[in-house]
Amino acid sequence: MKVCVLGLSHLGSVTAGCLASIGHDVTGLDSDTKSVEKLREATPPIMEPNLDVLIQEGIQFGNLRFTNDKKLAATGAEVLWVTHDTPVDEDDQADVEFVFKEVSKVLPFLENDTIVLVSSQLPVGSIKRFEAIAVEKYPEKNLHFSYSPENLRLGKALDVFLHPDRVIIGVRCQGDREILGKLLEGITDNIFWMNVESAEMTKHAINAFLGMSITFINEIASICENIGADAYEVEMGLKSETRIGPAAYLSPGAAFAGGTLARDIEFLKDIGSSNKLLNPLIAAVRKSNDEHKKWIQRRLVSVLGDLNGKRVAVWGLTYKPGTSTLRRSLSVEMCNWLRDEGAEIVVHDPSKCKLPDSWRDHVVRTETPLEALEGASALVIATQWPEYREIAVQDVENVAGRLAVFDSNRFVSDFNKSPVISYFSVGVGA
Repeated sequence: MKVCVLGLSHLGSVTAGCLASIGHDVTGLDSDTKSVEKLREATPPIMEPNLDVLIQEGIQFGNLRFTNDKKLAATGAEVLWVTHDTPVDEDDQADVEFVFKEVSKVLPFLENDTIVLVSSQLPVGSIKRFEAIAVEKYPEKNLHFSYSPENLRLGKALDVFLHPDRVIIGVRCQGDREILGKLLEGITDNIFWMNVESAEMTKHAINAFLGMSITFINEIASICENIGADAYEVEMGLKSETRIGPAAYLSPGAAFAGGTLARDIEFLKDIGSSNKLLNPLIAAVRKSNDEHKKWIQRRLVSVLGDLNGKRVAVWGLTYKPGTSTLRRSLSVEMCNWLRDEGAEIVVHDPSKCKLPDSWRDHVVRTETPLEALEGASALVIATQWPEYREIAVQDVENVAGRLAVFDSNRFVSDFNKSPVISYFSVGVGA
């Protein structure tokens, strides 16, 4: 099938590369000239394992290309797959108008009866709005709009896209179902078909539920820290309950760092407010999560006291392992706080991520994790890069001597066995 993928950030570049890898004729479209030029050189906009290889293979095979030319990209396309990131400000308020503007620029060039499959993160009701725009401006085209929630997972995006546990798609008619089923037949036949509004709402509900699960277990963990219970043992108890189950999103650890979860929670809050509904549970998720973001800060102060002049090592800066993005990174938020407290900050990250300009003269970056420990009073495990688990406790002891280690997710729990390391994690008392 001939497909145009609109929006070539993380989701779009993954979508385009994966669709080409299963044999579709794919054109990636974006108004950002630099992004297009880099993708033509098989350089994705963000680090994602093997994505560059997949794109290179598609380009060489001849069924993957990238352009700024809307007419060239849209002409002959059976499906326009909308994958634009929805910009979000620091308060998790989404700029949905950006996506509407970008899609509207392409509509004039689409063939009659083209399916527009939207995966951008937009509030429920957005497909109805797209349909109204199309009917008003291009009634003769008979464009079909559908919705499929994105399931992008940084560092695992290719595997998740090509081997999903299921795909959710909202459609208006049987014909669209047949075409989109054909589009995905090289990936999965486990598709949950529903109406468009249900699919839009499902994305909100999933992310809100995951966010609620995280905040719930972290509130339980905070109580555990004060009464001598181990939150990880409580987690096992919860997951042994058949009404909850082993796959439940209940692992005590760091707060979620905004992004998709927070965006959908804000969408639901806004929808509730506009319909004069009180949704106190949904509103409380954000408040609880914001409070838990301060866990490391509280622990650092309780153990080290005044941080002014204290050297703190930080392992990991990126939002997640396997990526190079710092956007929404809790590690970055924490480093900013350490800077403001007067601490000496030494960081390590395996990626090639660029440090914020505001860190100049405040943050030192080292080539190896162990170098960051020289003279440090504390170590924070901020991003769970696998490399950090491979570091021997003995090597840490030899470099740092006595050291306080703060590990929200109990990622390097072997450090707790050392007689000279004071180890702190979420859900366990000091």
